Order: sequence, then structure tokens, then C-alpha cells
Amino acid sequence: MSISIRLSGKESKLIRKYAELNGTTVSEVMRQAILSKIENEFDIFLYEESNKEHASNPKTYTLKEARKILEL
Repeated sequence: MSISIRLSGKESKLIRKYAELNGTTVSEVMRQAILSKIENEFDIFLYEESNKEHASNPKTYTLKEARKILEL
């Protein structure tokens, strides 16, 4: 799949130089940056959801209690 984006000359130069310094391609730099951004935002979403769940049920367990519950 091919995707195009508009960049200023300065942005394009920065990305090309970064790719060159890291021995990779502009495409790989962009792919990694986009996937990293998505993963980070997903992690934040999961964190916020777990905090909401904890706020509604703040019960916590010690490691010993968790092992007993999980029969470990």
C-alpha cells in the first residue's frame, strides 16, 4: 500500500537526514513513527480504561491473594 503526505521542505529534509543517519529509508522511518504513535495512543487508552475500572471497583489483591485466587 502506498500513502502520500505533504511535508514542508524543512520537514522533508529533516526526515531524509534522520533516515540517512540511521541507515534506513524514509519509508521505514515513517512506518515506524506512525506505528509507534498508534501503539502509544492505544497504551494510553488501555491505561485510562483500567483506571476507570479501578475507580469503580478499587479492590486490590496482594500477590499471595492473587496466586490463591488464580490457583497458582
